[in-house]
Amino acid sequence: MSVSLSDLKTGLSKLGLTKNLVIAHASLKAFGLIDGGAEAMLNALLDSTRGIIMPTFTYKSMLNPEVGPPQNGITYGSEADLNKLAEAYHPDMPVDKLMGVLPEILRKHPKAKRSLHPIQSFAGIRADGIIGSQRMYDPLAPIGSLADQDGWALLLGVDHTVNTSIHYAEKLAGRLQFIRWALVQDRVVECPGFPGDSDGFNVIAPALEKHTRRVKIGNATVQAIHLKSLFKVVVDLIKENPFALLCQRPDCERCTAVRWS
Repeated sequence: MSVSLSDLKTGLSKLGLTKNLVIAHASLKAFGLIDGGAEAMLNALLDSTRGIIMPTFTYKSMLNPEVGPPQNGITYGSEADLNKLAEAYHPDMPVDKLMGVLPEILRKHPKAKRSLHPIQSFAGIRADGIIGSQRMYDPLAPIGSLADQDGWALLLGVDHTVNTSIHYAEKLAGRLQFIRWALVQDRVVECPGFPGDSDGFNVIAPALEKHTRRVKIGNATVQAIHLKSLFKVVVDLIKENPFALLCQRPDCERCTAVRWS
């Protein structure tokens, strides 16, 4: 059985977000076959919310230098081959495939506006002010701006390991942020505010339950989480336990750096 545009709109409307801005993360495969594909999903989201933003990150612009600051969650000089393949960021650079199909469809929409961060850009529709709040030293600022307007995080067939808003809350809690570097035209730029690893984020789900709205569409579960409530839960959790939400992989350099900090 396929999922129609009408199914998407009906399901999303049950979340009650027609007057709210959202940041969305999606796995379209989780829904099953969608009639109209990613374009149908985007149309349904625009019809069911006040406006939408998505991360449109571009990791292929990143470089790994030979040396850098300590406790930066990276092994310097370990990516010489990838450095040779790095591409200079430009505003029309496609979204990294790890982000899924939907962010690229959003980026190419004629009404979309995209920020200019060379690694962590965002794109949005009916959210120009949100997108414009990003700064090089504060790459996740659009999430904070979204929360200031009573925004919600929307997880479409995905879990909290892709919930970028948790990274913003980590910063609010004072957690260590990292520096990365990107190729831009004929120069390399320093990009502070790079977040940690997200593999441990699913442990937050029970604490967010009372702030979460949920609906089933096709084969997928869609969750909507109120951003300001999410921020408070994450900040309180990290203040209580500085190691909260970190992954358990011994080879995770970013989580290891956070523990040492």
